[in-house]
This record gives sequence, structure tokens and C-alpha cells, in this order.
Amino acid sequence: MAKALNVLFLSSEVYPFSKESALGDVSFSLPLALRDLGNDIRVMVPKYGNISERKNKIHEINRLKNLPLKVGDVEELATVKSSAINNPRSKVQAYITTNFTYFDSRKGVYHDPKTWEFYKDNAERFIFFNKSVIETCMILSYFPDIIHCNDWQTALVPMMVKELFPKQFKKTKIVYTVHNFNRQGNFPLATLKQLNIDDKKILENFTHKRQMNFLKGGLHYADFITTVSPTYAKDVLKDKNLSNGLDSILKDKAGNYKGVLNKIDPYIWNAEKDNLIKAKYDGDFYEFKYHNKVALINKFGLEFEPSVPLIAMVSKIEEGKGFELLIEQADEIFKRDLQFVLLGQGETALKDKLQKISDKYPEKFKCIFGFDDELAHLAEAGSDLYLIIPQYEPTPLSYMYSCSYGSIPVVFPSGALAEVVQEIDVENEEGTSVIVKEYNGSALLDAIDRASEIYKNKDKLEILARNGMNEDFSWKETAKEYFEIYKKLNKEA
Repeated sequence: MAKALNVLFLSSEVYPFSKESALGDVSFSLPLALRDLGNDIRVMVPKYGNISERKNKIHEINRLKNLPLKVGDVEELATVKSSAINNPRSKVQAYITTNFTYFDSRKGVYHDPKTWEFYKDNAERFIFFNKSVIETCMILSYFPDIIHCNDWQTALVPMMVKELFPKQFKKTKIVYTVHNFNRQGNFPLATLKQLNIDDKKILENFTHKRQMNFLKGGLHYADFITTVSPTYAKDVLKDKNLSNGLDSILKDKAGNYKGVLNKIDPYIWNAEKDNLIKAKYDGDFYEFKYHNKVALINKFGLEFEPSVPLIAMVSKIEEGKGFELLIEQADEIFKRDLQFVLLGQGETALKDKLQKISDKYPEKFKCIFGFDDELAHLAEAGSDLYLIIPQYEPTPLSYMYSCSYGSIPVVFPSGALAEVVQEIDVENEEGTSVIVKEYNGSALLDAIDRASEIYKNKDKLEILARNGMNEDFSWKETAKEYFEIYKKLNKEA
């Protein structure tokens, strides 16, 4: 067994404390998988206003109360508390940064849940969080072998480790994972003043296209950069638009840049063990589907129609997720004998258009705008078909969720989806997914029609759904890829 390492895993979302995107799931499941490999791993995350301290067993740490931290000219107090994340195999300690002004007073992670507008002080909020990370390490004399940062919200920590506290963190190496290069933490250049740093060279490392760019700085100071799939890692290097011009940094670190495919937790997303769904899978596929479908239909206020397929979609409602195709083809889609439920939160203009479609076809299409983790699990378990049609997808987690619950994915195989999606061959009873051949409305309609035909063929439906249920989507192997990266860096320390 390789030597265990001390790892601090930083994220702006960690399930079950917070989850607005796939980052929340990954920041839960990957640390637990790394703990399974014998590492001493801890996570750190802010506590937002919708997080219950009692429910999540969040407790105070005497040494980490009322820590004064300055962001620009403003000084606020951080109290860092303790909790844990766990599944039946493992448990990982969690440090939780609390502060009323920046976090506890907000119900959302990055957006106001009502308007879906970004909080105007997001830069200051996450500068504060990054400073709380360093302060926690200093007070606890905890200088881990690896600090694993995720996305722009943790991008200042690599700089502070390397530039401001190099003696204390002299043996610490930085792994930096980018989950989506579209989210870079771009703010007006004047935001740099909030860092309370005078060194022009450091500030230049966070400057890109006349803006402050958190991600650029994080990449610059990282010892190793990863992203969420091998396909995405290659595509970002090929297409400057995907990286907003930061591909040059990735090329400079080519030997220390890798795509590692995201996976899911086999205990949380498990049809046999999931306590969030109406009925667990015990070997009888149709009994499992029936009870969950009835529950899902009831939640959305539709009438149960066993003879027609129920399509589900759980997604952020934003540009690039396929909603333009859905809206464009709504009249054609709802001429068909099917039902459709949508769960998501996002852009107001798109939600308004979707609501109008629901009002027009109230017996076939229902939306719930918001996010409900229990309902998301039920959508996977209760649907017959599951729609995944992003124009570009860095990571295939939605595909993995739907397969795990026997909901056949109807997929446009963009980006990382192409790595895992297997097209269904009905005659030979192979494959897992119905493929949307092109990114246009007619191809979407064709795929829905083919998927609906599979639904009508009950013998084939069960076999093909089981193909997906039998796939191994756990971190068992890919977590080892991260461990190898950690070990490589640790040898260089």
C-alpha cells in the first residue's frame, strides 16, 4: 500500500451542505473515494443560509471562532466550524466557514434563488473564503501534503500558499481542478484591490483581458491541473473559445495537465439503497419503476398514464443545455403520446418560455423551478426516459445518474458524453442510450420517437434499461488516478 497523504480538498459546494451544480456531488464523492484509498483527507466549504447546522451536525471549534479577515477596506469575522461527510464505507472531516454578511444571509450559493442573478459581491465572498482557509491552516498548524482546489472560487489559495506563506507551506503541493472553463471568476479590474496585495507581479497573474480573472491566477500557481474528462481536457486545448484564451497556461504545464473522468458515489446514487426515492429496486424492474413513476407524476401534478413514456429532465435552465431545441419543437413534441417533467433553476427568460409551454400543454408537460435533491433522485427513478441534450458537456454525470436508476437516456453525445454513451441496438439488446444524431430539432424528435418505441416493447425495455443499471460508475479506478497525481507531486516536494 502506498504511503497515505494529507489532503485538504477545497470547494464552494459540497453535498449535503450545498449543491447548485455537479461540483457539489463530485466534492462529496471524490474525497470519500480518496479516503477509501487510505488518505487523510479533509474538505472545506462555506456555509450558506439554507444550510441547517443542526441537521448537518455542524459544531464549533474553540480555536477557530471570530477570526478577523480583511477584504479590501472591510474587516469581517469568520467562525470555522466542524462537521463530516460520509457514506456507509467512509467518513471525511469537513471544515465549514461561517459568516453572516457573505454567506449565512444568502439562501443561494452564487445566485439569488428568486431572480437567478449572481450576487454582486461574489468576488468578495470567495476572497473571504480563501482567506479563511489559510487562516484555519495557520491556527491548526495544518500544512497538508496536497491542497486540492476546485474552480475559480478557490483560486486564491494557490497564490497565498506560494507567495504569502511559502515557509509554512514549503512541502504543500497544489492540484487544481477546473470543472467548467466557462466559469472563470471574471470581475472588474478594480476588484484586485480587494486582495490587499501591492505586488504588481502577483496582480498581473490574476489579470486577463482587462479584467480580474480568478481562474487564471489559480492555474498559474497550480502544480498540477486537472479537468473533468479526458475529452474535455483535449477539447480545451484545441478550442480557445472553450478556455477564453487560457489554453496557453495549460500548454505551458502540458506535463502536469490531465483530464480525469468524473464518477458518482455508488451509495448515494443507488437504486437498491436510495432512501430518497419512493421504492427501492429489489430485482423486479417494473415494480420499482411503477411505484416511483406514480410518486413522480403526483409530485408534478400530472395524471398517471402507464401506456405512455414519462420523460424527465433535471438541469440548470440556461443557454447551451438544449432548451432552445425543446422550446422550438414543443408543439411537435406534445403532439405525441408522452409526458414530460422538468426540474431546474436558472434564467428567467427561459423559465417564462417553458412555463408558457406548460400552460399550453398542462396534461403533458410540467415544470418545477428550483432545486430539490429528493425530487432529483425521484426523477431518475420514476422516469422512463431521461433527456440530456447539452450543446457541449464537460462531464457525463447526468447520464450516469439516469442509467443507475433504469431510466434510458436520450442523449446528444457532446463532449465527455461521447466517452461513455453506448448507442442502443434493439435487435441485439446492446447499448444504453438513444442517440440524438445532430444538434437540431428534427434529430431530437427522431430520437424521442425511437425512444418511445423502445418504451412500448416491454421485453426490450427492461433488458436495455438493465444494461445501464449494470454499468460501474464508481470512483474505484479513477480515484486512483488522482492518488497517482498526489504521489507524484509529493515525491517532488
